[in-house]
Amino acid sequence: MSILHTFIAKNEVLKLSLFRRYLSFRLFLIGALNMQVTILAYWVYDISHDVRLVGELGLWEAIPAIGCSFFSGHFVDQKEKRKLLLTCSIIYILIASYFCSLSLIHGQQLSTTATVRFVFLGIFIGGVVRSFIGPSTFSMLGLLVRREQLQMATGWSSTSWYLGSVLGPLVGGLLIGTVGVQYSLVAVAVTLLVPTIAMLRIPAQQIMQKGKEPIMKSLRQGLGFVFRSPVILSVLSLDMFAVLFGGAVALLPVYAKDILHVGELGYGILRAAPGIGAIATMLVLSFLPLEKKAGIKLLLCIAAFGICMIVFGVSTWFPLSMAMLLLGGMFDAVSVAIRGTILQLHTPDHMRGRVAAVNTMFISSSNELGEVESGYTAAWMGVVPSVVFGGSMTLVVVLLTFLLVPSLRALRLRLQD
Repeated sequence: MSILHTFIAKNEVLKLSLFRRYLSFRLFLIGALNMQVTILAYWVYDISHDVRLVGELGLWEAIPAIGCSFFSGHFVDQKEKRKLLLTCSIIYILIASYFCSLSLIHGQQLSTTATVRFVFLGIFIGGVVRSFIGPSTFSMLGLLVRREQLQMATGWSSTSWYLGSVLGPLVGGLLIGTVGVQYSLVAVAVTLLVPTIAMLRIPAQQIMQKGKEPIMKSLRQGLGFVFRSPVILSVLSLDMFAVLFGGAVALLPVYAKDILHVGELGYGILRAAPGIGAIATMLVLSFLPLEKKAGIKLLLCIAAFGICMIVFGVSTWFPLSMAMLLLGGMFDAVSVAIRGTILQLHTPDHMRGRVAAVNTMFISSSNELGEVESGYTAAWMGVVPSVVFGGSMTLVVVLLTFLLVPSLRALRLRLQD
């Protein structure tokens, strides 16, 4: 049997047309949003030369993403998912159009300070939308495939996310260098039309939680489910602290411009490198699922991620820096695959929105808070020491988790659960 036939046989979920449309939605939405944040981060640093402002981009998205997640999960569980995702896509298009307009009037009618503040406003609104789109996409995945296909579907969903995280920064960096910030932001708005069209081709889905219940009771159920599940709680906590301390993405504009001296295209390549590594890993995992000794693999990969960040922090050679980000993305992908599979397999259908919202508070927003931590520690101790400090703290978190959570060392993914 050929490699292609083997690949198709092991990934039969790709035969489902609705799932393929879902993947298209994920791919182009994540690609456009990563393109947008790449452009905005470079623009803010270029006009302000203040590394703290670049870090604060993450803060202004994390605040609403965390705050609204307390309520978005309850809302998502009681609403039809396709309509929610369409609404989110349209709002993202409006936000992208807002950034286009902002780039037009900067320097003519707005000062640098005012422009940055208006960028923060757009990021804040996007954070609100994100608190709804995360639980909605997580919930819809469980409705489009059978339970026995969830591990495979989760892997491909993560692959589409990573592919978007690769193409977005690459295209964003290329566009900045060729057509400038203004037209790059226009390209983001146009790209966001694609996921909207893809979602229009998916029919309305069943609402799993039919009954109404008080919102505070609903919130307690979602949080209680997570905190009563030791495996879920430990995995979320480990990943949260590793990403919080270990991420160096917020400082890439500084590395590209002032340390590695590689310009806009080099910046885009650096932003894309972790995603490229992650995609390669996800393709390997489509043949080699992570069922046995998943906990040990998780701990080792997060430790390796921290080491990659330390080496990246001290590197002044572009190929080595890119290689470390590439390897970091590969190790991070294992963590994402394990966490996503655990959440899908252990979460009841009627609670998917609320559990995904808790996941947003733990994991997704830790990316943005990690950017804030990177920005402020860079301003305090210097760019290179801050990245080395973050990678070192990741190793500390892994060691503490290994010692304090013995059940994680014995973790195994069981499809029958």
